[in-house]
Amino acid sequence: MRRFPPFETLAQARRLQEALRQRVRLEGSPEGARYLAALDASAKRGEGLFAVAVLWDLEAGQPLAATSAHVPEERLFPYIPGYLSFREAPAYLEALDHLPERPEFLLVDGQGIAHPRGLGIAAHLGVHLDLPAIGVAKRRLVGEPLEALPDEADVYTPLCAPEAPVGVTRPGCPGRQIGWVWRTKPRTNPLFLSPGHRVGMDETLAFARALPRTTKLPAPLALAHRLAARARTGRLEGQIPLE
Repeated sequence: MRRFPPFETLAQARRLQEALRQRVRLEGSPEGARYLAALDASAKRGEGLFAVAVLWDLEAGQPLAATSAHVPEERLFPYIPGYLSFREAPAYLEALDHLPERPEFLLVDGQGIAHPRGLGIAAHLGVHLDLPAIGVAKRRLVGEPLEALPDEADVYTPLCAPEAPVGVTRPGCPGRQIGWVWRTKPRTNPLFLSPGHRVGMDETLAFARALPRTTKLPAPLALAHRLAARARTGRLEGQIPLE
């Protein structure tokens, strides 16, 4: 996978985000794709970051392989809200390199366009690799729900932002719609979905809802989340066991 150039200052990182944002496309569908890569990472002070890529066969509905890459603490970009991609994406690119098949689609733990500058990690990776990408975040970074969600399973509402640099027009949504607030299970906090690149807003929600779930997360991302914690604990790199 094509590597990120090195960055030393926030000003450099911001300029790249603003440039790449101009290339984000909010149209397209994952229909017809077979291989999905689900990406998650786990870090601990002093140990660096372990990123995991899970190759998921959408036709068979099951994982095929998982890989991990480690970036030591001294090589990590500092943790600064809004600049997560500069910290995590280099490790994701390395993990993706080890997969036995090139993915056609990315499902990333983090934001797509629901980001202060419209370029969260899913959008950054999607544009960088020219792959369709969706961000699935556990926390909201920007925007407000259009409506309050009932405490039920599989309910959703648009995530709106009045001054969003990128998004779509949605009736009743102040400014632009930048994603979805999606409660997957009763009595759990919602997830925040947003398209990253080459995926439409409605297609983002439809695709995520169609994925299998055993926890609040879509199954491919739930597996990547578990394996990332295991990779960090066991300091695993390269091909790693699925279970």
